[in-house]
Amino acid sequence: MNDQLSFDFAANLPDWAKQIAVFDLETTGLDLTDARIVTACAVELDANGNVVGANSEWLANPGIEIPTQASDVHGVTTEIAVRDGRPADLVVGELLETLRGFFARGIPVVAYNAPYDFTILHYEALRHGLEPLKLGAVIDPLVIDKFKDKYRKGKRRLENAAEFYKVALDDAHNATADAIAAGRVAQAIALRWADELPATAAELHESQIGWSEAIDADFESYMRRSVNPDFTAARGWPLKLSK
Repeated sequence: MNDQLSFDFAANLPDWAKQIAVFDLETTGLDLTDARIVTACAVELDANGNVVGANSEWLANPGIEIPTQASDVHGVTTEIAVRDGRPADLVVGELLETLRGFFARGIPVVAYNAPYDFTILHYEALRHGLEPLKLGAVIDPLVIDKFKDKYRKGKRRLENAAEFYKVALDDAHNATADAIAAGRVAQAIALRWADELPATAAELHESQIGWSEAIDADFESYMRRSVNPDFTAARGWPLKLSK
């Protein structure tokens, strides 16, 4: 159990937050169309934020050099990936099937900054000749937090959200630690904003599409006023696909 959450946490959660899956990637870079998966985690959490069943995590050999900037963040070097990682196509295939299994069971999948993880996975599927994932209900704590608490000052990275919502995150940028923390943050957000959020995961998914658009529009407006009058924010949630 996550010791930083209250004892009656589970009992007070809305129904959609009592059974969730969590998903996180660590990759070779930030380019959504070109980044390769290095490590991944996709697991199920119960209403107390505990892992249910096997802890599904992967280490891939991405088939390209892992830039130092990336390995400095997640700790996996090219040498480690080549020595210990599995072929990227197998990892991507297994990850797709795991996520499909969650969606088929009606379990919402939590991903912090969902377009990053789901878009990279989409292009990895295409790269390896695999069918891209058809998404079910996705929960993005970053979008919900930004929209519902838009005037809170400070950064909104996962480690900041975890601290604010009193969720333990002891190994940031480890895919498993990040995924589990993101799920617990989602549950904490669900508890805090229960009376103001849609009642079902499907309705919340649809709401986040509009909320993300509003957040992107606000950011674009700020950047055009302050930095570059021609700035255009990338749009799309939970996927940002090239046109």
